[in-house]
Amino acid sequence: MTVTRATTEDDLATCLTIRRVVFIEGQDVPEEEEVDGKDPDCLHYIMRKDGRAIATARVLPMEEKAKIQRVAVLEDARSSGIGSILMRAILDDLRSNHPFQKAILGSQTHAIGFYEKLGFTAYGPVYDDAGIPHRDMELTL
Repeated sequence: MTVTRATTEDDLATCLTIRRVVFIEGQDVPEEEEVDGKDPDCLHYIMRKDGRAIATARVLPMEEKAKIQRVAVLEDARSSGIGSILMRAILDDLRSNHPFQKAILGSQTHAIGFYEKLGFTAYGPVYDDAGIPHRDMELTL
């Protein structure tokens, strides 16, 4: 398995396809909310297994914070540690190659435990994002 930065138009299109399958088709997130116009400002990551793209995420730089967003793993690749591998690779890249002090994210409430295992701490109230309950989380890099 490899996690790389998505640097080509083809890579970005692959990331968007995974997000479409996971969020728009799988979770009924409205397309206008998923495709929010911020992709050009983000770092994109893509994970491949045996050459097949199976997961993606993006990071929106916010001065000293890196906002991890759109973490998506295809359904047939879930429950196999793929999400943890992807997140650890992203966190390693953020620590090694960027000046960020904190990683932040809005976790779907069912995934809070997943992010806590990676060292994130939840804060603030539960809120609605695209019809799905979320809670903010942070990690000092």
